[in-house]
Order: sequence, then structure tokens, then C-alpha cells
Amino acid sequence: MRTDKKTPYLFLAPYLVLFLIFIIIPTVMAIGLSFTNYNAVQTPQFVGLTNYINLFTQDTIFLQYVLPNTILFAVIVGPVGYLLAFFLAWSLSQLTRLPRTILALIIYSPSMTMGVAMTVMWRVVFLGDQSGIANYVLTQLGVITEPIVWMLNTQYILPIVIIVALWSSMGVGFLAMLAGLLNVNAELYEAGAIDGIRNRVQEVFYITIPSMKPQMLFGAVMSVVGAFQAGNIGVMLTGSNPTPQYAAQLMVNHIDDYGFTRYEMGYAAAVSVSLLALIYVFSFVARKLFSAKDE
Repeated sequence: MRTDKKTPYLFLAPYLVLFLIFIIIPTVMAIGLSFTNYNAVQTPQFVGLTNYINLFTQDTIFLQYVLPNTILFAVIVGPVGYLLAFFLAWSLSQLTRLPRTILALIIYSPSMTMGVAMTVMWRVVFLGDQSGIANYVLTQLGVITEPIVWMLNTQYILPIVIIVALWSSMGVGFLAMLAGLLNVNAELYEAGAIDGIRNRVQEVFYITIPSMKPQMLFGAVMSVVGAFQAGNIGVMLTGSNPTPQYAAQLMVNHIDDYGFTRYEMGYAAAVSVSLLALIYVFSFVARKLFSAKDE
């Protein structure tokens, strides 16, 4: 019987074309532009490693604020958001279908309406006068006596951005883990009970997580990528780029600043390639943690 080898490639073709156009080509162009001096108008001029040397030796804003803020933000938002997504997905998996669906939609919705939510809800929460929800609650509790101007106080800007990022981090990774939890073979739990597993914690570590490693890996990678890309939160909350005294300035904001404000496209491309490398390192660690040992 003759096997049609062309059909699978026809189904893959739309994805491959889109992946080439929107991922491969832009990445290659960014890497190429990172070795040039380009202002988006004139012809790019090759400068070699000058942009990278300047980034890691002379850009004091990047070294003192942007890079530390980005790493701190990613280290907190990535793992905490990932653990929170797994906990919420596991909690929902214990419910019946209707309440699980409703709660999943409620938890997932902030990741879809990020811009509207930040500009409306979170600005109301952190208004710098007595009408702000945070100031009102803290005043009523006796924690503060005078309203705090949250979005101008460099001590609070980054923690607020981290809180908002965690609130909106329940995206496709959360849904993937929920799907994985719902598809774990129930017979494994019965076999585990016979073998000596006595509580839910043991079930999670010995049965649930090993049975859904692909979803756990996908969720980890998406959590890492989302943490490094959540740069617009600080800009939208404070209304400026750079954020006040660079308190919540991340690498994504640095790219926007140099690329679309100063039109130093070559330098912005160098920052974006550095961000890509940082994401790759964290994603590689996630793959090592959750890949099957026999793979």
C-alpha cells in the first residue's frame, strides 16, 4: 500500500510559513541589525560588536537599572507565577465541570484584557490620593497616615509591577496545565493507593507531575517568556517610558526607548538579541528540569 508522504507537509505548511515569516526572519534580521548602526532612515552601517560592547561596558542605565530589574522581575514572576498557575489549575481540577469552567475563565481573563485592566482597575487601586483603594484601605487600618503617591515613589513601583504581572500571568500555560491535570489517567491514582500513597501531596509528586511533564514544560517555558516580555506594565501604570528614575525599567522598555524614541535601531536590536539569549538560558533550565530523563 502506497503511503502519501505529502499530506502531512500540506497540513504543516501554514504553520511553517507563519513561523518563518513572524519568527525566523525577524530574529535573523534583528541579529543582523545588532551589528550595525541604523537609524531606520539611512542605510545600515556595519559596526561589528560595538553595540554589544557599549551595552555591557558603557550603558550605565542598562547595567545599574535595566538588567538587575529584569532579572529580579523574571526570577520572582516566573517561578511564583508558575507555581501559582499549577496550584490554581490543580485546585480547579478537583471541581465539577461547570464551576471549573467558570473559574478558569475568570482566572484566565486578566491575561486577555491586560491593557484595559491596568489603565482602569490598577490605576484606581494605586491612585496617589485618599480616593485610591490602596491608600484608603491602609489608612483605615492605621498602617499609614498620609496617602502614598505610589506611581512616583521608586520604592513601590517595581513591587507593584510584579504584583500586576503575577495577577495577569495565568495565560495559556495555566490552561495547558489544567488540561494536563484533567487528562491524567485515574487508574494511576488507584494503583498508587494500593502501592502505599496515602494523601494528595504524595499523589501530586509521585503521580500527577510525572504524568503531565509535557504540559509542565510548556507552562514553564511560557512563564519564562511571559516574565521577560511583561515590560509594558510599568510604562502603562506610570504613563512614561522610561519609568520614574528607571525604577521599573526592563529590557523590553530599553528596546522601545532606543528603537522607537531615539531611533537607534542597531543598538535596540543588540538589546533584543541579548534579551533573546537570556530567555533561551532560562528556557533551557526549564527544559532540563521537566524533560523526561530518557529523552
